[in-house]
Formats: sequence, structure tokens, C-alpha cells
Amino acid sequence: MSMQSVNPATGEVIETFEATSVREVERILATAHAAFLEWRTTPFDVRARHLRNAAQVLKKRKADYARLMTLEMGKPIVQAEAEVDKCAWACEYFADHAESFLVEQPRETDASRSYVRFDPLGPVLAVMPWNFPFWQVFRFAAPALMAGNAGVLKHASNVPGCALAIESVFREAGFPRGLFATALVGSDAVAGLIADPRIVAVTLTGSDRAGSQVAEQAGRALKKTVLELGGSDPFVVLADADVAAAARTAADARLVNSGQSCIAAKRFIVVEPVADQFIPRFVEELRSRRVGDPLARDTQVGPQARVDLRDDLHRQVEDSVRRGARRLLGGEIPRGPGAFYPPTLLADVDKGMPAFDEETFGPVAAVIRARDEADAVRLANDSPFGLGASLWTRNRATAERVAAQIEAGAVHVNGIVKSDPRLPFGGIKRSGYGRELSEYGIREFVNIKSVWIA
Repeated sequence: MSMQSVNPATGEVIETFEATSVREVERILATAHAAFLEWRTTPFDVRARHLRNAAQVLKKRKADYARLMTLEMGKPIVQAEAEVDKCAWACEYFADHAESFLVEQPRETDASRSYVRFDPLGPVLAVMPWNFPFWQVFRFAAPALMAGNAGVLKHASNVPGCALAIESVFREAGFPRGLFATALVGSDAVAGLIADPRIVAVTLTGSDRAGSQVAEQAGRALKKTVLELGGSDPFVVLADADVAAAARTAADARLVNSGQSCIAAKRFIVVEPVADQFIPRFVEELRSRRVGDPLARDTQVGPQARVDLRDDLHRQVEDSVRRGARRLLGGEIPRGPGAFYPPTLLADVDKGMPAFDEETFGPVAAVIRARDEADAVRLANDSPFGLGASLWTRNRATAERVAAQIEAGAVHVNGIVKSDPRLPFGGIKRSGYGRELSEYGIREFVNIKSVWIA
């Protein structure tokens, strides 16, 4: 078995990789477990030194890693460089704060002394997606390794070069041999990895369907999971919003990573009093974004990661139009090579259309009119997903009242939804469970142990 890197901008094969053999997977698991047994007793300052080294490796090789991402999955090069920077930031953040997040917490009980401590669990399997091929891995690995765990990466099959490059970052940073390792295996190998007794927990970022499968397999093995799954994030524009700023940010929020982001805004819910102002501005903002070669620094929208994904997205557009949506912009597959799809805007979108009901993983925006604030909240929550939401209003009291009503793991007011090492990240409903990042994320893969001394 082999895996190929295919440039989605051209369709050309970049490189072919041999898949990891069964024997090599066994070696990876044995080495990770042995490395963990030593690493779990390593002092925090030593762990932090290694993680800061990883940040320096990322910074030093930023141009190489960014180009690799762009070639393997089509991310515009400027965004790829920003992704590497964000990974370095996460490494530095957890190097600085992990010890305080995991410090023993005293508790007053009937004992002479009682406290809560946070102990590492062991090797954690990370099943990661292609859309942010470095960031998704580092936002797991930085806190997990600082907590004293080991990591085994099963990355998406279309980014094998990125998967191996990430392993090399930790190796060059001086981490113990095998503490973080990549296994180039297909999805059919995941169940066996989960069942292996040396794997103690699983984290997955991906579709809700993949999350359900991994949760079922991990449940059978009684192992902890953290799942960050799909999203159909609402972008709610209320009557007192700054419409120009909202429309400008709406285009950025929909087109980040060429639309291939779980937390990209997808359903644009606009109250009637400002809908006729917002929609034409939104059209022009989307139209102004440059589509092209992802290696060109002025490109804002690159190709979709694979042709089959582009074709699935187009099917969702066509099905929505057949059910009554109006195409205001885009919606046609361009001629020529590559997996390109233009920024697309659908109006008159309603429940029962793929653009409302499903996650559209590409540069397709759906505008939905709401009667008023209460109707906007109802529409925002009328989704099986609950990852992030963007809310636009000039009134702080309104913002806090409405944010409390929106069913999502995060609500960003007058700004784009984004992950941040300082804030917990994750979803509810079919967007998954558990949290990454911050002190909440680092405590997902530890034994929260009570100690009571008479």
C-alpha cells in the first residue's frame, strides 16, 4: 500500500509514500509506550525546554512547511505561513503555562491533607484532518506532551508529507525518540490502533460521521475521546450592526482556508431591517477576493483539497438551487485543471436545503433572512451542529444576552470565529464533545486524581 501527495491546484502527483507496515506500527506503539514511561516523570521545565525548541524549529523552517501545506492541500501560501506561526505560538504558550494549569489543587476535607493532582495517561492516538494539517496536530500535541503523555499521529491520507514533517519537528526539538510518532496508515487501521492496550485515549478532528465511528470504537475499548467535528456556523447580523464591517468580515469568515474550515461561517442569518443593505455588500466582498494559484502571495482563495470534495460541494449547491435557493454569485465549476470552486452566494436559503442543513465545506455562503432578533436566534440554533457562531451588534448588553442563547462552543461578537490557545475550543451537539486548548484542553488527557491523607 502507498499514499500519494497530489497537488490540488494542478492534479499532479508530488510524491508517493510507502504506508507504514504492520511491523513498523508495532514498533511505533512499543516505542511510544516506553518513551512515555520515562517522559511522565520528566520535570515541567525540561518538557517546556523541548517544546520551546519545537517552536524555534517551526519558525526556522516556516517557509518550507508552508510550501508543503500549499502543495499538498492547496492552502493559500500566506495563510499557510500564518498556520506555522500559530503552531509555534501554541508551543510557547503551553511551555509557559502547562505547569500552572496542572499544579496540585488543595481541597478542604476531613483529612489532614487532601488535594487533586493531574497525572498523564500514556500514548494518545490523534486522528487528524487535512484542512489545517499542522495546526490541528499541534493544538493537540503541545498540551498533551506538556502534560506528560505521548502522541501517535494518524494523519489524513492526502497530507503524508505534512505528517512526516511534523514528526521531524519533535525529533529535531530533542524530544525522546518515539514520544511523538507518525503512522502512515489508512482509516481501516484506526480501530486496531484504538483497541491496542498501549493507546489510552483518542482525539479526532473531522466529520461527524468519522467522529461517530471513532467514538463507537473507543467506547467498545472504554477509552476517553475528544471529538472536534463538523460545523454549520451561523453568522448573525442584528439590526444595529455595522453592516459594512459585517459584510467585509463575512467574506473573510466564509473564505478562510478557501472555505474549508469547521469554524468558517456558513449560514449568514440577517434580520430583515438590514438584509437589503447587507446582501449586496456581501456579494461585492466575495466577488473581490482573488482566486488562483495558492503559491501566489496575492491569492486569497485556492483550490479545494481534492476534486471529489469539490464535486460534493457543487452537488450541495445544485440541490439547494433545485429546492428554491437563488444563486447570486458563483456556483459553477470552472474549466481547467485543479479542484477550484469560486466564491458562491445563495439567497433565499431555508430548512430542507443542503446549504442550510448540511456542512458546506468550501467557499459557499448561504443567506437566510430572519424577522427579528428572536427569529435569528431560532434559526442559528436550528442545526444539528454547535461549534462556533459570530454575532454582530453594536450593543454590549444585546451581545451578551444573545450570546447566552446561542447553542455553540464559542460565540465571537463583531469578529471572526477563530481558535486561540488561551481559550477552550470545541463544540456541542454533532460538533462533538470535549475541549482543546487552554487549561480545559490540557486536562482532557490526564488522570484527575484525588489524594486524601488521614
